[in-house]
Amino acid sequence: MAKVVAVANQKGGVGKTTTAVNLSSCVAALGKKVLIVDLDPQGNTTSGYGIAKRSVNVGTYEVLIGEAQAKDAIQKTKYRAHVMPSNTRLAGAALELVDMDNRESRLRKALATVSGEYDYIFIDCPPSLDLLTLNSLCACDTVLIPIQCEYYALEGLSELMSTLKTVRKKYNRYLDVEGVVFTMYSGRLNLTIQVVEQVKKFFGSKVYKTTVPRTVRLSEAPSYGQPINFYEPNGKGAEAYMDMALEFLKNNKHD
Repeated sequence: MAKVVAVANQKGGVGKTTTAVNLSSCVAALGKKVLIVDLDPQGNTTSGYGIAKRSVNVGTYEVLIGEAQAKDAIQKTKYRAHVMPSNTRLAGAALELVDMDNRESRLRKALATVSGEYDYIFIDCPPSLDLLTLNSLCACDTVLIPIQCEYYALEGLSELMSTLKTVRKKYNRYLDVEGVVFTMYSGRLNLTIQVVEQVKKFFGSKVYKTTVPRTVRLSEAPSYGQPINFYEPNGKGAEAYMDMALEFLKNNKHD
């Protein structure tokens, strides 16, 4: 059975999709069987793996509303990882799910049918705390939280932790924090150092030693439909995400 990891932060612009795409690609490059589920209606993980959003006929939307099986939505890529893609149709799912039975556990049930084929399943969540994110938190074992080193990141973090507490109580009592990772990192700024200290005080050993620098190449890679370890394999961004993948696998070696 695969370990399911949601990459979540309801604050936008923190490098969540960048982390979901590049970490999953690097874990796959290290020989693990990986599926990444695009649960964001913007479909940026889908295009980040070189899949044209308009060409997606069967994706996470069809799976969530029960029109398709998970196996029928999964696409193989030339980047080793498999992708369950999405597009703007998914935006309507949150509304449609409201009236459905077991609305918060539909993704969990769908992924259970393919879990045996993978070592890890990553879920890229939307930057909000809606029914889509709730489905992700009910389906996952752990949550990886990317944080940008700025003051507002701490505000968003407390909201997310409150949500995790509620989900634990109501739906998924084994839900745990996989880790916290700093993105767009610049060690020269005083604010960065202050935010890092605050987060470490709260999360302790859950904070990843690996940090992701702000680089132009990381921003460029999605427009070429390539994870960073293929777009610029020897660059700082690829090095950071490969280090993160190694740290992730080290943390999970007992699983």
